[in-house]
Amino acid sequence: MLHPDRLFSSDPTQRAIARRLYAEVQNLPIVSPHGHTDPSWFALNEAFPDPAALFVKPDHYAFRMLYSQGVPMESLGVPRRDGGAVETDSRKIWRLLAEHWHLFPGTPTRMWLEHAFETAFGVTERLSPATADGIYDRIEACLRTPEFRPRALFERFNIEVLATTESPLDPLDHHKAIRESGWKGRVITAFRPDPVVDPEFEGFQANVATLGVLTGEDTTSWKGYLAALENRRRYFKEVGGATSTDHGHPTAVTADLSTAEAEALFAKALRGTVTAAEAELFRGQMLTEMARMSLEDGLVMQIHPGSVRNHNAPVFERFGRDKGCDIPSATEYVRALKPLLDRFGNERDLTIILFTLDETSYSRELAPLAGHYPALRLGPAWWFHDSPEGMRRFREMTTETAGFYNTVGFNDDTRAFCSIPARHDVARRIDCAFLARLVAEHRVDEDEAVEVATDLAYRLAKNAYKL
Repeated sequence: MLHPDRLFSSDPTQRAIARRLYAEVQNLPIVSPHGHTDPSWFALNEAFPDPAALFVKPDHYAFRMLYSQGVPMESLGVPRRDGGAVETDSRKIWRLLAEHWHLFPGTPTRMWLEHAFETAFGVTERLSPATADGIYDRIEACLRTPEFRPRALFERFNIEVLATTESPLDPLDHHKAIRESGWKGRVITAFRPDPVVDPEFEGFQANVATLGVLTGEDTTSWKGYLAALENRRRYFKEVGGATSTDHGHPTAVTADLSTAEAEALFAKALRGTVTAAEAELFRGQMLTEMARMSLEDGLVMQIHPGSVRNHNAPVFERFGRDKGCDIPSATEYVRALKPLLDRFGNERDLTIILFTLDETSYSRELAPLAGHYPALRLGPAWWFHDSPEGMRRFREMTTETAGFYNTVGFNDDTRAFCSIPARHDVARRIDCAFLARLVAEHRVDEDEAVEVATDLAYRLAKNAYKL
């Protein structure tokens, strides 16, 4: 299923250069600095139950397409929040995926899944109703063997480091177990404070109270609340090996309020009386507070704005967060980030990685900002745009202004473990194809392109995330 020249130019000169560049980076270790894989996989090292549990149930990239065509999530085994009945026959779920495989041509999901099927499980037939059971049986048989346990796959995939993402209220028990097990695989956490810094996050007041219990700080006061957050950041570094924080705010708005203004706003947030505008202002203040903390404790800061979370309210009510119904929205950065940048943008010891779901901002706002402020770096094409065309557009729209070295390599942002090598392979191929065009047009020498390709595939992410 996998052509060796996939994603390379059809122009023979560029294709030949891309092949040479790709040969230099194809087998480099994988640095996966931000993702949503489950740390319990590596703590417990239990066999994945079946193909549906591995490829369908945890991956909204897969099931959102089927849902868009009228397939109920219950029939795909996606758990309901109320514990209601869902399909438990994994073979039926797999057959549903096969019946709807015609929906996926041209999508990155198709490319990722076929890469995993072939390279990890030796499947060389296209998924279809006729081949579904045979492919299911082959994958299931592999999953019963020790070579397909999570830790063995981690090593086989040549993953140097993998970061998961946890709430500040998470005790990190699985990360403790990994570190105490003696296994050499490096799985670390990332600090995602949204539940305790977003007044519109469900359960915000209770979450802040729990934060106080965990840290022994008085989180009813502004001073105690900030001290509690600093406490948990230290805990995430010491217990989970965290090197980064991650902030999924609706917008990139930041603020720099006086202490008195921040105290008053925090008090309203705790009472649950903030308006939508005040909630936005509070989130903006917390981004600036997090930048201050990052300058002090060294954690790299990631900002992922521009997603209207849980857009499909009935799906959120039945199934909860992260079910494929977060929708991109237009995002402004220049004015939104200015309060934070006025304070910290010129700090060379601070790294803030900016992401976007709004491609129109790449060349207009993000590349010029990252091409000037020492504290800023650009994250790669993310989520809806971590696709071949999205990656090409990212390079085309940012390189002339920000260069390659104000970006941070590739970030796979995955929930499905076996798609990690596939995503990195796509990124490496796209970057090699982009560089091959620059070489063919005599804009970059080939020896320079080899160096850049290596940095994009490995070194930039390792350095940016302090790994």
